[in-house]
Amino acid sequence: MARTPAVRTYGKHTRRTKALVSHDTIQSGGKQQKLAETIPVDTYVNKDPVAVLVEQISVVRLDEPEEEGGSETTETEEESPKSPPKRRANAPSKPASEKPQLRSSPRKRASKPPPQPPSPTPTPQSRLEPAIEDEKPVVEEAVVVAEGTQIDHRVLAWADVCPPGDRIEKIAEASYAEVYRVTNERGTSIIKVVRLQSPIKPQTKAQERSGLVDEEPHREDELGGEVRISEWLADIPGFVVYKERYIVRGKATKELLETHQTFHRRMKRKDPDRLQFYPSPSRYLHDTEFLVIELGDAGSSLEDFELVSIDQVWDILLLVAISLARAEYQVGFEHRDLHEGNLCVRQVREPKAADARDAASPVRFGRSGLDITILDYGLSRAEDPDPADDEDPPPIAFDLEKELSLFTSTHAPQCRVYRQMRSFLIRGDRAHLPPGSHDKPYEAGISWADHNPYTNVLWLAYIYDYLKRHFRGDKRALAAFGAETAELWAHLDPDAPPRVKSFPSATDVVRFVVEAGWVTEAQLLGGAGAGEDGVSVLPEDESIIEACIMERDDGQPRRSSRRRRTQVP
Repeated sequence: MARTPAVRTYGKHTRRTKALVSHDTIQSGGKQQKLAETIPVDTYVNKDPVAVLVEQISVVRLDEPEEEGGSETTETEEESPKSPPKRRANAPSKPASEKPQLRSSPRKRASKPPPQPPSPTPTPQSRLEPAIEDEKPVVEEAVVVAEGTQIDHRVLAWADVCPPGDRIEKIAEASYAEVYRVTNERGTSIIKVVRLQSPIKPQTKAQERSGLVDEEPHREDELGGEVRISEWLADIPGFVVYKERYIVRGKATKELLETHQTFHRRMKRKDPDRLQFYPSPSRYLHDTEFLVIELGDAGSSLEDFELVSIDQVWDILLLVAISLARAEYQVGFEHRDLHEGNLCVRQVREPKAADARDAASPVRFGRSGLDITILDYGLSRAEDPDPADDEDPPPIAFDLEKELSLFTSTHAPQCRVYRQMRSFLIRGDRAHLPPGSHDKPYEAGISWADHNPYTNVLWLAYIYDYLKRHFRGDKRALAAFGAETAELWAHLDPDAPPRVKSFPSATDVVRFVVEAGWVTEAQLLGGAGAGEDGVSVLPEDESIIEACIMERDDGQPRRSSRRRRTQVP
């Protein structure tokens, strides 16, 4: 069903671009009319959301000066950085005594299927623990998991996931899953491995002394939300392609243990104080079970990617913003955990040669040849983009109030963003409450099901800061990038003074960068390489892991397909 976009404007058309609302109205979308002129919503019903954005941008005149004036007498008055082009964004400000109104922004639906915005073109041997016996392939039609829920999955052994001759590499650890890359003659996939409630060997004395903390096992019915969100996002460029899910049962293989150990040695070199939260595969038993979600290959995680060109920094930042903006519109998406381990980067074409660029052009998008993929929706929030006509299903959202340790932890830089999100839901402004303020439930209650796209802005700010801190290229190019994006950062920065306004959503960040000229309207509509060949191509959605003969069931959706199986003789 088509969805009427929440139409916002910038008020008076001036030379300076502005974000949408004062930060004191972010949590209540209905208040923004008092701060900016609005266009009737009916004007844009049934239109492509990107086309709507471009149409709004096209009426902004960039040749009219804006009057400066006013003294700093109110909280909502802007403090603009001294770097062109001048723009305004919106910042939250709320009296401390007033209880925050935690409401989601209204999102209307129309009667036709949701429009599909065009895709953006990508611009781009160690000592082992005791020997482990191999498992024979197991193929079953279904498995009964906790709560008596029957799940129609293949049941495999680890030898099916990575038989001799295939390659498996542990690449990351997500909120409650280990992430591996599997490569064989059929292609490459990413698999997320989540331990289900099942037996496992107890820790050895050496593991106890090392401070090993086992990740708690999960019920499969707790994990269905992430799979549904993966299906909803699969056709939006910038998000991972969902292939299949299945149960893996039994002892680990030698290859799995090797890559597990290699990963943790590498992490220990980076951070000697890092704890190991996931059990060693040497502890898996015959009845140890995992839910494995197979996804399309996404490249290298940002934390393992060397940033040597400022074009890479530009493209990663802009591609993430555009992907989040599309997902905000189509499924009311908030990622809520978008750190460097959940963002992958890959080279999809050659960088644009310097002599092929227009030195006078402000365009910064599409030069590096990189593409990005956003992973891990375990903490995310989204809505069904195509509910039945007579249904209004609730959104899928992980209740972060069940995991207060997420907000009190200080083990990694992204923990601060978790606290910023919860602080915003509690207070309605950018005040950052310390870890000790998050150790118990909030008396008035917090609803993580509400749509607060400002959380995406917080993660964009985190990515911006990460890219600058981990850049290893020309320092002069980095300084120029910082100067050119100073005003963008002023309105992304969660530590900005209250009088500096903030972006309410990733959509507004995209509007800003288009008006700045860094991304053209043609690129926004037709991909990063508008006018060139090389539009983003969604990867194949077929599983590369086979333990039985399968036929595609054409009656199922393209990316969330179930498959009919023929028993192996």
